[in-house]
Amino acid sequence: MAVLRMNGAQALVRLLLVEQVKDVYGIVGGKLGPLLHAISQHEQLRFLGVRHEAAGPMMAAASYAGSGQMAVALGEMGPGGLNLASGLGVAYNNNLALLAITTNQHRAACYPHSGMFMDLDTVAVTRPITKWNAVVHDARRLPELVRRAFREALSGRAGPVHLDIPQDVLSQPCEFEASEFEVPSSRYRTLGRVRPDCEGIRKAAELMREAKRPLIVAGGGVVTSGAAEQVRALAQRWGAPVLPTQMALGVVASDSPHFIGHGGLIAGAPVQEAFDGADLVLAVGCRWSSWMWDERGPLARRCPRLISINIDASALGHPALHELALQADARAALDDLLAACDESVGQEVERDWLPQLRRARTDYEARLAALGETSEPGQPMHPAALARAIGQALPADALAVFDGGHTTFWSNDLTPVHEVRTRFHEPGMSHLGFGLPYALALQAQQPGRAVALITGDGSFGFTLNELDTARRYRLPVLSIVHNNAAWGIIRAGQRNGLGFELGTALDDTDYAAIARGFGCHGERVTALSEVGPAMRRALASGLPAVLDCQTRFVPHPATPAFGSMNRFGFEAPVGASPADH
Repeated sequence: MAVLRMNGAQALVRLLLVEQVKDVYGIVGGKLGPLLHAISQHEQLRFLGVRHEAAGPMMAAASYAGSGQMAVALGEMGPGGLNLASGLGVAYNNNLALLAITTNQHRAACYPHSGMFMDLDTVAVTRPITKWNAVVHDARRLPELVRRAFREALSGRAGPVHLDIPQDVLSQPCEFEASEFEVPSSRYRTLGRVRPDCEGIRKAAELMREAKRPLIVAGGGVVTSGAAEQVRALAQRWGAPVLPTQMALGVVASDSPHFIGHGGLIAGAPVQEAFDGADLVLAVGCRWSSWMWDERGPLARRCPRLISINIDASALGHPALHELALQADARAALDDLLAACDESVGQEVERDWLPQLRRARTDYEARLAALGETSEPGQPMHPAALARAIGQALPADALAVFDGGHTTFWSNDLTPVHEVRTRFHEPGMSHLGFGLPYALALQAQQPGRAVALITGDGSFGFTLNELDTARRYRLPVLSIVHNNAAWGIIRAGQRNGLGFELGTALDDTDYAAIARGFGCHGERVTALSEVGPAMRRALASGLPAVLDCQTRFVPHPATPAFGSMNRFGFEAPVGASPADH
């Protein structure tokens, strides 16, 4: 039997190749030297060096969101691992799989640590924001532990995993049987789809036949499973409106006759109307985050009947009780449900149910369209007008990332979407600044496609250093900044809620000049008529580009509704009015 002699880092890379990993993101570090050397010896692997380790897992999360393919994020020991944490939170709270790899002191000085500089129990730091993590104490265990890492990351609800590998384990010489690196992934993790219980499908079809006002809520599990076509087919057969969550943008197109809004309360009154009127909600791959809460809690609690389909058993029955739950892969469950639905499904649906909600959506869109139609000369652009102009000028096949607290509300409403994995948001952690790393990873995956980041000025400041990464790797992402020179929604809350203002000003920063300083294309845009031409010039430049668009803060119409979820469970002091909180 053939025996291979290699160090831990070389074995690790060979195991990554079995899983068809293509992208590795991180910052070079001395203790990572053996691993970086091993990566450099395989042309199948692409290393992109970032300017802050937090960007690495954000990019790896985007790789999974954009393609379903896992990527790797690296962190040096101590501060490198600590910096990974914020990016891992993005992946963890949005159920996006990646493998984080950190190094640490040599084995004689770590776990427990002995007080050397850069000491860090990195496993303890990342445990709350990973599905699974471990220390690799011996390189001979790498095949076992890497396989487990991928199994944990991709089984059930997807998520990030982490291996901490002491520096001397990376360089540890070992002998491995050659067959260790020929084991296909099907031998150590399941690749098939988890099908639902047959009796559960029968009961679900029966409930659907009785429904008069059905509603489909499609979550990120639909995208991960590749079940968008099944959702569309079921909506058509059932005559049901569809509400995609923020992780399911594009499950139905924004011009679909079944579309009533994206992602909960920020989609306006039609969403509340749908939950108030529905007699049966079918939720697929949805975990009922607070994007769909108000002061009374999850909107789904209003509905008399809920059918919940989720691969993750812990998401069934929480936070909304169900009439029926199916633990299953979304696509497998919908395939079975479509097969079980005969011609009687949809016959009881009230004729005006879907048209009524579509009219509500059309009216809501008309009110949005009217915003910002008139502006005084010399005034910064209205955010609705800017968002609409961006949506109109984006190439039809462009990918777009929505970043920023308030900016995402406008983008969500006014950027057309026709397919999944073309519009990306980060609702789970809502980490400002994730957008540029996300967009860079998408651009690296799809180099022939236009990729746009639509962001606020506050958010852009978190990771604008990655413009250097964009320029070095020739990733021509177009960043469009809604620049209202403030932490706008925070300023409004301070002024209107408590009558003060502190630390909210972001005046006089020229983001276009910063972009040019990094060697990128940069323009300042002050007039609505210039948005489209500036976008075309930026895309034609072939460079990473920043458009610094001068806008003003105007509250989105859904802001009060969105804010209401913060009042859930809040017991006001005696005598307080709702305005007090």
